[in-house]
Amino acid sequence: MELAMASAIGLLTAAGVYLLLRARSFDLILGLTLLSYATNLLIFSSGRLVAGKPPVLRDGVATDLAHYTDPLPQALVLTAIVISFAMTAVSIVIAIRSRADNHSDHVDGSSAEREFQLAEQRRHEEARVATLAADTARARSTGEASPARDMEAGG
Repeated sequence: MELAMASAIGLLTAAGVYLLLRARSFDLILGLTLLSYATNLLIFSSGRLVAGKPPVLRDGVATDLAHYTDPLPQALVLTAIVISFAMTAVSIVIAIRSRADNHSDHVDGSSAEREFQLAEQRRHEEARVATLAADTARARSTGEASPARDMEAGG
């Protein structure tokens, strides 16, 4: 039974890591889900894998660990299931929003990053031109040398 549980944990972890390394948001969400399943199995198996033994004390049965299973890992797994459900829901919402904004479900966002960099370059160029025009207008009004000619002369 321990070999089957260890194999299941290993396979879920390997599949989860593989899917996390993919460049699609749906694969990422599936990978996180598989990793949460593997973690739940790991926590559950930490409470000794025994079949047919109750986690709650009963009348007429001795109160030693030989007759019961540990209830703490079961409670932790129940809590982890709720947390992983909430995490999956938030991940799906973020993935849907990212797809709507970027028109792609790629996680790397290279096209969105490229567009952002081009917009920043345009904004900086427009600010530089506006500053240069303001300096030129101020220089003409005061009779000083034009900053545009100074920049051209300086390189």
